[in-house]
Amino acid sequence: MFNIFRGKRILVTGNTGFKGSWLTAWLLKLGANVVGFSDCIPTNPSLFVDADLKKHITHIFGDVRDLDALDRIIQESRPDFIFHLAAQAIVSTSYQEPARTMSTNFMGTVNLLDCLRRVAHPCSAVIVTSDKCYENVEWIWGYKETDQIGGKDIYSGSKGAAEIAFHSFYESFFKDRKTVRIATGRAGNVIGGGDWATDRIVVDCIKSWMRSESVRIRSPEATRPWQHVLEPISGYLTLAACLSLNMELSGESFNFGPTAEKSRTVLDVIDNLYERVKLLCDVSSPYEIVDRVPFHEAGLLRLNCEKSQFKLKWTSTLDYDECINFVGDWYSAYIKDSTSSYSKMMQQISNYENLGKERGAIWTRSL
Repeated sequence: MFNIFRGKRILVTGNTGFKGSWLTAWLLKLGANVVGFSDCIPTNPSLFVDADLKKHITHIFGDVRDLDALDRIIQESRPDFIFHLAAQAIVSTSYQEPARTMSTNFMGTVNLLDCLRRVAHPCSAVIVTSDKCYENVEWIWGYKETDQIGGKDIYSGSKGAAEIAFHSFYESFFKDRKTVRIATGRAGNVIGGGDWATDRIVVDCIKSWMRSESVRIRSPEATRPWQHVLEPISGYLTLAACLSLNMELSGESFNFGPTAEKSRTVLDVIDNLYERVKLLCDVSSPYEIVDRVPFHEAGLLRLNCEKSQFKLKWTSTLDYDECINFVGDWYSAYIKDSTSSYSKMMQQISNYENLGKERGAIWTRSL
């Protein structure tokens, strides 16, 4: 299925971030011509920088809140596909910078949709939001795409608002259009090599252990359905491919996540990850539990992915142990040699593709 991207012009907003870098690398492996649009290098270290992705793509620095700049790059590059990942993605930062979070996540999405309204050539766009877009009422079953959108915190509200903008633009401008097709993808609890963002459990662990320090954790028993970054990206790519072939998917939203039995506690993740990197770290104790919770954190939040399974034939590929192995293997390689980032990404993408093929993943089949 992913052979559809070979030779295609693809715009990725937020391409310098964690997910954006992995998506860019996979698209390059698939033979796509990638144009990246982002406002900065968001972290230091940076996967985008360490993997030297800039030399493989056309990269433009710009802000999705700048309507004219975004419109210009879309009109000039004439992309066949757009993946919109540009966002302020950190919950703790949203408390410090609520206006920037809202303007980037909401108005950035509005600007992209407004630009697409003027696109005359065929184009399929996947707008990436988050599992946090749902109004979380702490129930035990997974949220479906038809459940209430909302949020008790700024980050959740910004993602819910982006979804509302998406649906209103679809109904107003795209419902009867055949050439421009739009959909949203929702995922969460994503981990993987090369993530260096603030206040993320794997990042906190690796940074602390590299300094020979114990990681400080707030909620050791918090349970999440963890998934490797290549899982939702395979979902976004599947959605984009299907969207380009089936206009009936336009205007739809899709959840991408693992099955419930893959959920583990924060403490499980820390212990399991430490087992895979401990020979490279000198730490007396891998973690320290602290009481202070500086900002609101959602409790249990799972996604129901039956719609993706039924309409896209997409399911997750890795089990929990494989997910942790991928993460530990990447960071182990990084600790040994940070210049190996690009080759390690490509190796893990190949390994993931092979596992997908063995397990009959829909996206491994040729169109």
